Amino acid sequence: MNRTFITLIALSSLGTLVACSNERQPQAQAPQIVRNISLIDVQKRNIPDLLQAIGSVRAEQTSTLAAQMMGNITEMRVHEGDRVQRGQVLAVIDESQPRAALDRAIAATHASQQQLTAAETDLSLAESTLKRFQMLHERKSVSPQEFDEIKARQQAALARRDMARADQEQAKAALAQAQTMLSYTTIRAPFDAVVTEKKVDSGALALPGVPLFTVEDVRRYRLEAAVNESDLAYVRIGQAAPVLIDALGDRELKGKVVEVVPAADPGSRSFLVKVELPSDSRLRSGLFGHAELTRGLRESVLVPRTAIVERGQLQAVFVVDQYKIATLHFITVGKPLKDEVEVLAGIQDGDRLVASPAGLELDGKQIEAQR
Repeated sequence: MNRTFITLIALSSLGTLVACSNERQPQAQAPQIVRNISLIDVQKRNIPDLLQAIGSVRAEQTSTLAAQMMGNITEMRVHEGDRVQRGQVLAVIDESQPRAALDRAIAATHASQQQLTAAETDLSLAESTLKRFQMLHERKSVSPQEFDEIKARQQAALARRDMARADQEQAKAALAQAQTMLSYTTIRAPFDAVVTEKKVDSGALALPGVPLFTVEDVRRYRLEAAVNESDLAYVRIGQAAPVLIDALGDRELKGKVVEVVPAADPGSRSFLVKVELPSDSRLRSGLFGHAELTRGLRESVLVPRTAIVERGQLQAVFVVDQYKIATLHFITVGKPLKDEVEVLAGIQDGDRLVASPAGLELDGKQIEAQR
């Protein structure tokens, strides 16, 4: 009897608990419905297969200016950032010694000219005398010895004239050298440019071959980019190559391949490709950029920019499944193409997306497509 009574009590308690549990279990709520939402179907498309050639902007014409003689710098007439014109004096080196050498060369040139004039006068007299004695000699009016003496004098006068001419040529050469040395005391701009670097100041000792300035032509720039040896086959002279400079924003510059350096870098096994850039006042040497070279076509997934939502620093899209429920999928994006963005991972061909969430929180909600 006791066992039967205890069993009945246990079964009664279990039934009570089950009933209470059934009473407390909430019913599943139907998802919220959001209507008039535009949807798009993901489809793979052929897009240009682009090669990114990364490099730096360089001036098409750059020159490092150095002294060609030793001397103290007496004047520095420019600073970094100054625009200079071709032939403009940038610095002056002490010219006292070259100036003295030039004065000596000028004096020597004058002296050689006077010596030449005197020698030519003596030669003219000697030749006239020889002509007269030649006539007398033919008439037997002078002895052979006298005629030979006059002829020897004419030959000596001719030799002195030739020597004077040689001395004059030597003096002229010394004068030209002195003038050249004097010209080395001024450092001039080789072309219209901007001074990008000044390495010394006034009072410093200039030495031959030691750089003083760096100047560059700011009217023409190039992007010098590295291309792997395996991709060199896709690069052609004259090929259009859009260029993006990070410091200038998203606007592409219309570049053109103008040179491919024929030797590879032994360390990186890459070739240097030079892309000519259009004129732009914002360009500067050293800016980072990359050129886009086409390798053909490839398949890719593209979605409208409006379909992408931001979650912190991540990008995502709302994918609508077969039950019309939207789920947030985080994606990896690639290169933007006009109003679309390439998606590298996170969605696949055939997925249905919300075309423009416009700030709506749609995760887990039922989507009714716009008709």
